[in-house]
Amino acid sequence: MNETILVVDDEETICQSLKGILSDEGYEVLTAQSGEACLDRIEEELPSLVLLDIWLPGIDGVETLKRIKAKYPQMQVIMISGHGTVESAVTTTKLGAFDFVEKPLSLDKTLLAVNHALDIVRLEEENRRLKNGQLHDIDGASKVIIELREMIQIIAPTNAWILIMGENGTGKELVARSLHRQSSRSNKPFIEVNCAAIPEELIESELFGHEKGAFTGATEKKRGKFDLANKGTIFLDEVADMSLKAQAKILRILQEKKFERVGGTRIIDTDVRVIAATNKDLEYEMEQGRFRQDLYYRLNVIPLHVPPLRERIEDVPLLARRFMRDFSLKEAKAEKHIADAALAVLMEHTWPGNVRELKNIIERLAITSPSEIITAGDIPPLSRESHAAAPAASSGDGDSLRGAKEEFEKDYIAQKLAENKWNIKKTAKAIGLERSNLHKKIKAYGLDEVKQKG
Repeated sequence: MNETILVVDDEETICQSLKGILSDEGYEVLTAQSGEACLDRIEEELPSLVLLDIWLPGIDGVETLKRIKAKYPQMQVIMISGHGTVESAVTTTKLGAFDFVEKPLSLDKTLLAVNHALDIVRLEEENRRLKNGQLHDIDGASKVIIELREMIQIIAPTNAWILIMGENGTGKELVARSLHRQSSRSNKPFIEVNCAAIPEELIESELFGHEKGAFTGATEKKRGKFDLANKGTIFLDEVADMSLKAQAKILRILQEKKFERVGGTRIIDTDVRVIAATNKDLEYEMEQGRFRQDLYYRLNVIPLHVPPLRERIEDVPLLARRFMRDFSLKEAKAEKHIADAALAVLMEHTWPGNVRELKNIIERLAITSPSEIITAGDIPPLSRESHAAAPAASSGDGDSLRGAKEEFEKDYIAQKLAENKWNIKKTAKAIGLERSNLHKKIKAYGLDEVKQKG
């Protein structure tokens, strides 16, 4: 359960009584005894629910409710009062209160109101995930995807840190969300950090937050990503694109599990599960001095590899139909049918942009195809960009375009390996590949067997 509830009442006995009752129900309970303290607590902790007394010293409960709803419109608030009237109940409900309970508080009525409010919180969160496409499983019936899903089921319930590797567009974020959704932290925040998008000068503010007035432009207190992710999961996407300075700051908080906001003095503890992702060969990045070795070993507790689409080409029909269905539901339009001949054309493509490229193509077809049935002739010219990694195995079909490409690539790599006396590092640099991808190609084409025979 682990939802956080803030109890606000100027009577200490009420606060402690409700804290004991709600804690016994499995909730985390915070308390405050004034409207001002309530607003500060909300800013620091972002509780799931607030139990707010109407009669408070300083700003009263009604004014406090107005300020809560102005800044956090989705936050659920239950009003409590020892002088309840129909008028005050109507007033606070119009201002956005979820419910109104009277003192002396009935245990059963209070718990019922709390449970109903938190049901709304959970439902709204699930709806947000649905709208963002966050509840999709990792679709596919290929062997590599089945194995990936099985591994996720094994490691998700643990608190182990995970490093997800794979090319752009393969679905690394989807894997991260699936890990979170199947974990014991699933009802806590999943906070994504796009490491490549944060300017170096703002990295501390983004990750750790800042106090009001900490620097020019800091007009109000801000919670950082690690603060927001407390008790949940933080997803460090494109972790290899951070500067060495930013990597050092990340490493420090991962080691100490505590931090201070920029301009602050209070030490804040954090309990997060870390999932990182990258499309780069981190071993090569470490060799080049671009990625810290200590950070690599800190993150790489359990490695997961997300295969490119060309290594599971048999999943293209299933994915194409799913994307068509999703688009139709999203746009409230009739779902178009993809003919088998059109699917066959899609399966001939090597998909350098992976699943993301396929999704874009299907949405384009759903919009531009005049007929309800998408034929092979409707498929637009697909990207001819070659990609770093090879197919899982050579088809050996020299009569097809794909087979011809594979034969050429196999001969080219064999030639370059021979020129560099099978020095993998030199060969990878010469042909512009990451070493891990070159190793995959060598294995896929059986070139390691050729070397042994030689």
